[in-house]
Amino acid sequence: MNTFNQFFFGIYPYICLAVFFLGSLMRFDREQYTWKSDSSELLYRGQLRLGSVLFHVGVLAVFFGHLFGLLTPLWFWEFIGVSHQAKQITAMTAGGIFGSAALAGLIILIRRRFKIERISVNSTWRDKLVLVWLLMTLLLGLSTIFVSMGHLDGEEMVKLMQWAQHIVTFRGGAASYLEDVNFLFKMHIFMGMTFFFIFPFTRMVHVWSGFASVFYIGRAWQLVRRR
Repeated sequence: MNTFNQFFFGIYPYICLAVFFLGSLMRFDREQYTWKSDSSELLYRGQLRLGSVLFHVGVLAVFFGHLFGLLTPLWFWEFIGVSHQAKQITAMTAGGIFGSAALAGLIILIRRRFKIERISVNSTWRDKLVLVWLLMTLLLGLSTIFVSMGHLDGEEMVKLMQWAQHIVTFRGGAASYLEDVNFLFKMHIFMGMTFFFIFPFTRMVHVWSGFASVFYIGRAWQLVRRR
């Protein structure tokens, strides 16, 4: 078990991150014509706006919540006077609200992708895989809220934070922090890491373009003249 724990939570994260960054770079360099969201709006518009808004708002809030919640050093929370218990309750509440919104939107998008024939036949197996993978990851994440309700002291959350911070700072012994955490947390983390692994091979690469669009704010004006 220690060997599996060391591999999946000490080595596997770096494999996923390497594939995530290098794979995305190679895809952008070699296959720019495939770098798109492949929206299904032209095939069928029904419930697309509702599902898309719910999913994107929810999943972006969850992503940045994980990012700042896990990677903000413990000393900072202690400095501003936020206890582990208060941070865990806040994370559970916000995660439950935005995670549920993302789940509702994702179910709508999955129904469209699988049930609407015009969309289904124009979808690749990777399009469907990424939706199912996100669904399982979200369900596992939401299920951890019920586990966290059983121990509101925040100690297990601290272990998750220390693991994430050890990984991103390339410090040894990261896997040891997850050795005794609940299995649902481990599965949620594994599914999340593997999503980054498959990311460059799916339509999800358009997320990079979404974040990059902020640079359009400082872009020079373009003057278009009629002939």
